[in-house]
Amino acid sequence: MSKKLPIVAIVGRANVGKSSLFNAILDRREAIVAREAGTTRDSIMARAEHENQHFWLVDTAGIKDPDDDFEFTIQEQILQAADSADIIWVVVEADIPITEEDRRVAKMALKSRKPVFLIINKVDKAKGSDLTGFDRLGIKPIIWTSTTQRRGIEQLLDSLVKIIPKATEQVDDDRLHVAIVGRPNVGKSQLFNSLAKKQQAIVADRAGTTRDINRAIVRYQGREIELLDTAGIRRSGKIQVGVERFSVIRALSAIEQADVCLVLMDVNELNVQLDQKIAGMIKEAGKGLILVVSKWDTAENKDAFTRDELAAKIAANYDFVPWAPLIFTSSVSGQNVTKLFDLVLDIDTERQKRIATPELNKWLRQAVDDHPPAGLKNRSPKLNYITQETDNPIPAFKVFGSHTGFLHWSYKRY
Repeated sequence: MSKKLPIVAIVGRANVGKSSLFNAILDRREAIVAREAGTTRDSIMARAEHENQHFWLVDTAGIKDPDDDFEFTIQEQILQAADSADIIWVVVEADIPITEEDRRVAKMALKSRKPVFLIINKVDKAKGSDLTGFDRLGIKPIIWTSTTQRRGIEQLLDSLVKIIPKATEQVDDDRLHVAIVGRPNVGKSQLFNSLAKKQQAIVADRAGTTRDINRAIVRYQGREIELLDTAGIRRSGKIQVGVERFSVIRALSAIEQADVCLVLMDVNELNVQLDQKIAGMIKEAGKGLILVVSKWDTAENKDAFTRDELAAKIAANYDFVPWAPLIFTSSVSGQNVTKLFDLVLDIDTERQKRIATPELNKWLRQAVDDHPPAGLKNRSPKLNYITQETDNPIPAFKVFGSHTGFLHWSYKRY
């Protein structure tokens, strides 16, 4: 069995303190997030840890396309969480009686059949208020919190880690899992169909762990590859055509299930900040990454000069993932579609590599000599040796030393 990081979604009506809770947990537990371009610290998700259990925390208050005036309704917010999150936290206010909207959120969360917590926030403001009746929402456990006074945060995290293992086990197989992610209308489904057709899908649209990730299994050069398409199923009547937006939780779920991710970018809409955020999510999750420019058949002046010029601009915008290959494709003409399979296999080979400890230690000594870590008087961090973790499904390395608690996050990034 291998483990995928569970996704915890914070839901609730506006102004109940979802973002404050999100920030309180990240401040309480150092989030494993790099402070650099393309990462997600400034948005709505982060990777967090408690008692050596890692998980993704998603603040649904921020789930909306900044370029779209039509913001998420509470129903869409919950539907996303119900589809793709492993655990749902419903947040209400202690100083305000239960509203109809609170009841609707609770009902939809419970309907998901996922583990649901009720978090009664702002207890510091509830002096003199009637604090009974919250159990009528039918959710247990109930945790009382105050993000300003940091009350209940530890209890909430303790309760969370007790149930996390049940949500994280995943059957290991030799199949390579490839997720196609990106904003709406960049050509994800077209590429999915084109890839599946090229290799005669063994199983098309196999029922998956979430209701809105389409799947197909293909065989290429003797290897089974499972394609995950996050375009998903459009719910008629729920999401208007033209305003269907990028689903953060859905994409994050697919990224966690994948070994390699293809980030699709429309050739006619390059340098979009949301595309960079998606690439940052994949980097943060430690997955393989390919930058795919789609709809190349629709681009004007498709000569080598244009492509090289575009490639240089894209590379500059994605300098936080300098290792990611860039490829220009067209699902209509089939250009470079098969080459994606070759890139995926190459990346998988690289990710399986094992580096000898002496070689790693030589590299570590050189890196420390070039830029020694700063510290306090008599408390300078010292990095002694490094090893590659063999039981980790993603390439991971562990550095051993003394006073490592004093290492600044910028040095860890270095």
